[in-house]
Amino acid sequence: MKNNITRIAIAITLFLTVGLFSACNAATKTTPSNINNNTSDTSMNYNYQQDKKLALFQNMRKLWADHVIWTRLYIISAVDDRPDAQMAAARLLKNQEDIGTAIMPYYGAAAGTQLTALLKEHINIAVDLIAAAKVNDTEKLNDADSRWEQNAAEIATFLSQANPNWPKDTLVDMMQKHLETTKAEATARIKKQYGEDVKAFDAVFDHILMMSDALSAGIIKQFPEKF
Repeated sequence: MKNNITRIAIAITLFLTVGLFSACNAATKTTPSNINNNTSDTSMNYNYQQDKKLALFQNMRKLWADHVIWTRLYIISAVDDRPDAQMAAARLLKNQEDIGTAIMPYYGAAAGTQLTALLKEHINIAVDLIAAAKVNDTEKLNDADSRWEQNAAEIATFLSQANPNWPKDTLVDMMQKHLETTKAEATARIKKQYGEDVKAFDAVFDHILMMSDALSAGIIKQFPEKF
C-alpha cells in the first residue's frame, strides 16, 4: 500500500513538472514583437490599435488632472500664506509646458509653444485673481476676472482653429465652466467654507476630465492615421 502511494506521488510530481516546463517554454516563445506581428489574429491587432487611443486619453487626463490639482494646491497655499505657494505656482506653470508639448506631435512645435503661452497667462491671471480676492480688492478683482475671461476666449479660439472637431462655441462653454468652478473653489477656500470647497473641487475635477476626453476624441478624429 505504501509503495503504491509513493508511486502515485512520483507520477503526479512528474506530470506537474512536465506541464510547468511546457508552459514556461511556450511563454518564452511569445514576445511583444510576435504578438504585434501576428496579423492573422485580428482581435489582437484591434486591441493594439485601441491601446494607442487609450494611451492618448490617459495621458491627456493626467495632464489636465495635474492642471486642476496643482491649481488647488496653489489656492490652498496662497490663501493660507504657506511658504510653499511659489513652489506650487512653479509646478503649475510647468504643467502648462507639458500640455503644450503634448499637442506638438499633432500640431507642431509652434502651436505647442503658443498653447503653453496662453495657458501660462491663464495661470498668472488666476494668481492675480486669488491675491485680489484675498484682500477683497474689488477693482483688481474685476480687472483680473475680465482678463481671465478674455484669455479663456483666446484659448477656445486657438483650439477651434487647430481642429475642426473642436467647435469654438463648445470650447468657450467648456472654458467658462472651468473658470466658474475654479472661482467657486477659491471663493469657498477664502471664506473657510471647507465643505463647499471640497464640493467645488469635485466639480472642477469632473469637468476637466470631460474636457480632456473631448480634446482627445477630437485629436483621434482629426488624425485617424495616427491611431
